[in-house]
Amino acid sequence: MSEPAVSTTVTEQVILHSPNEHNPPIEFDLDKFMGTWHVVFSTLSLWQSRKDVTITYTRKPQTDDTSVQFDDVVEYRSKSDSASSKRSSIVGVDTLLTPHKPSRPEVSQEAPAAAAQTRYKWRGKGLLMIASSRWQVLGCSRDPSPGNTVAWAVTYFEKTLFTPPGLDIYARTAEGLPDGLVEEIIAKVKALGGDVGLLAKTFFEVERSGVEPSKGLSAAHGLRMNVSQLFE
Repeated sequence: MSEPAVSTTVTEQVILHSPNEHNPPIEFDLDKFMGTWHVVFSTLSLWQSRKDVTITYTRKPQTDDTSVQFDDVVEYRSKSDSASSKRSSIVGVDTLLTPHKPSRPEVSQEAPAAAAQTRYKWRGKGLLMIASSRWQVLGCSRDPSPGNTVAWAVTYFEKTLFTPPGLDIYARTAEGLPDGLVEEIIAKVKALGGDVGLLAKTFFEVERSGVEPSKGLSAAHGLRMNVSQLFE
């Protein structure tokens, strides 16, 4: 397994962990992670023809007998739509994926109280109930709460029957993140190596109404490459 990629920015340390790592040793407050995130950079070709993409997470009530779950609402516009048009939406539910527990009770151990809950299974609602996918948080700000205007997060989506694997970079505002921070995040994703490192070379900026694109960043990282080129 790759070593976590670590670097320091003007705001805080950027720490990312490879996919499929259960409960990575990162500071992750699920309650603060809830709320609306703007998808500002992505490798998912789905967003190349869309803009104003947001994902809103809302925690569901939990009892001792239920899994950690939260509602997941994705909203977006087609690039040809006006900024005032109603957005389309995809609604689903995310359920925490937990490590396999040993069958022998005597060797079973409880996860540390501070373990990060970063891996989830998404299932659609309504007509999309048959659709599902797995995703996880590879890293995020120490304070990812909605009130932190420079909060960031990196999420990884596993390959499904219909879509290739992909990465998103989230921000709390449509204005996005400082260029230096985005460069640092992308560099750290590349440093993870493997398939994720290759995916990081295909990041492109997701259009947001009223926000000027980061042309310098796009040129520096070759962000216009189509992700599908990696899976031909």
